[in-house]
Amino acid sequence: MTNVLVCVKRVPDSSGEVTLTPDGLAVDGRYSGYTMSNHEEAAVEVAIQVADATGGTVTVLTLGTEDAVEQLRTALAVGATDGVLIEAEPDAFGPADIASAIASVCRARESAGTAYDLVLLGNDAADTGDFQVGIRLAYALDRPVVTGMQTVAVQGDQAELRGEGPEGTEVYEVPLPAVVTILEGGVSPRYPSVMGRMKAKKAPVETVTPDAPSVGSGRVGLSVPPPPATSVTILGEGPSAASAVVDTLKQLGVVGR
Repeated sequence: MTNVLVCVKRVPDSSGEVTLTPDGLAVDGRYSGYTMSNHEEAAVEVAIQVADATGGTVTVLTLGTEDAVEQLRTALAVGATDGVLIEAEPDAFGPADIASAIASVCRARESAGTAYDLVLLGNDAADTGDFQVGIRLAYALDRPVVTGMQTVAVQGDQAELRGEGPEGTEVYEVPLPAVVTILEGGVSPRYPSVMGRMKAKKAPVETVTPDAPSVGSGRVGLSVPPPPATSVTILGEGPSAASAVVDTLKQLGVVGR
């Protein structure tokens, strides 16, 4: 039986235009709405698959305000067992603070009789680009950590992890308990059904408060890069452009030479 803790974050939906808050320290989600990242949706799916295969449980956790319960309920609607809200103002918490708060929840749950064999996180924060929490959490818990994985399979007290690296598929075997960060692409996240959403409304969500003051991220500011430059080549007009079009298609490999 593998009990899994999967950590998610309430982030602005970045499928549209990205705008920053007036102070430039965060992405503004007031007009775009909020969601969880694709990496975290994949992490939730991986957690559910592991728990289903081993007869374990899935706890979903987030740090944020009461509004972040929406993201917990989304994970509960697709098969997570219970949720934990670390209630705090997320902008005041840096990666080290978040890792420390998650580690405290893991220790408290273990003392109460629920130990997590596997802790999954998205590979990076969709809004600020931080890649730190998973690694910092592993150090805090004194566990092995592997980042950028896409699938997880558990056999006994070991996990086989797979992900796509620059030279092809990378495979790791790590002893449990462990921390793993997940990239999208290895699994297809399921979406909540009507019945799942109804069950999620009744699923238990524990609210806790951080047991240590936050230090903050030390972030100076974020910037939105300008859109990439584009160029247009006019091949000609009317029938006279036909030969230029054929030459261009040959260069692109669309038609044979």
